[in-house]
Order: sequence, then structure tokens, then C-alpha cells
Amino acid sequence: MRKQKGLLIVLSGPSGVGKGTVRKELFSQAGTNYEYSISMTTRAPREGEVDGVDYFFKSRVEFEELIEQGGLLEHAEFVGNYYGTPLAYVNETLEAGRDVFLEIEVQGAAQIREKLPEALFIFLAPPSLSELQNRLIGRGTETEDIIQKRIATAREELEMMSLYDYVVENDEIQKACDKINAIIVAEHCRRERVEKIYLSMLRGE
Repeated sequence: MRKQKGLLIVLSGPSGVGKGTVRKELFSQAGTNYEYSISMTTRAPREGEVDGVDYFFKSRVEFEELIEQGGLLEHAEFVGNYYGTPLAYVNETLEAGRDVFLEIEVQGAAQIREKLPEALFIFLAPPSLSELQNRLIGRGTETEDIIQKRIATAREELEMMSLYDYVVENDEIQKACDKINAIIVAEHCRRERVEKIYLSMLRGE
């Protein structure tokens, strides 16, 4: 039987909601078979972050050249920095039948929704705005001014929840991971994704 095309899994949500923490936990679990598409950014690395592992860290000039060349699936400018997803790697991996997991900002998810509506969109939500603010302060990586800008942006992003197929509250990391894995299994069984394979088999293709 023909192999099912890989699933593009888009995980996004407000800054500080714990997207990176949830993604790292998912990928540390035995049996995880997703390909992580590393994003590009012009922001400076945080302590402990490694180029080519956490992000591809690029200069603003390098990033803008990629935009002009059409080399990004999506890109967004967020709090003064660019973020984006390399296009070629994503397409090659999906065609090979592998699931590609993207952890991106809400602006970027909106662009992908327009280009690839068949992707799976999961919104990671905070238990509350006050909890989100506490997480941002606890991170200790940004000034009070930047934190307030991120909170204001988070309010706008929560109003964009309708762009997504599923919403997962990040109250406990393991619970959030379990829900995301269950959603992905269910999506692979969705009739629209499976029937093309069986129809091709019936036609003898």
C-alpha cells in the first residue's frame, strides 16, 4: 500500500506559554517519531541555546535575503526579531512520509494556514493570563517593558484561537504532551487523509 504523506504539525501559542518546554518533553519520550523543523531567528541565543539545535541563528540581512528568495514556509517579526521556517526541508520530509513538527509564533501559523490548510494546527494555551505573566517573569531573560509587550501580544493571540483545530491547555507538561500525541494519532486516522490511499489501491495505482 502507498505510504501516507507525512503530517505537518503546527504547535503555537502565546510567548511564555511553554511551547519549547512541551516540544522538548515530547521529543525526549521513547517512541516519538516526529521530525523537528528547527526555526530560524534573528534574536540572540538565550543561555544554553545552541545554533542548529534550538534555532538557526541568522543576521537580519541573511534572514531578509531568504525572504526575498522565497526560502521560508512562513516568517514573522515578533518583538523586534524575525522568526521563520525553512521551506525545502519541510516539503522533502513530508513527501518521505515523516511527520514534521513546527513550534512557531501565532503570526507564522496564520501564514501556514493560508498556504497549507491541510496541516494540523494545535494552540497551546496558558491556564490564565496571570499565570502566563508569572512564567515570563520567572524566565528572567527579559526586561519588564518586553514582558508587558509580550502580555499585550498574548491577549491578541488568544483572540486568534479560531485559526486552530485543537486547543491544549498547558497546565501540566506531561498532560499536555499526552493530549498532543493523542490528537496526532487521531488525525492520521481521519478519513480525508486515509481514503486517497485506498482509492488508489482500488484503481490499481
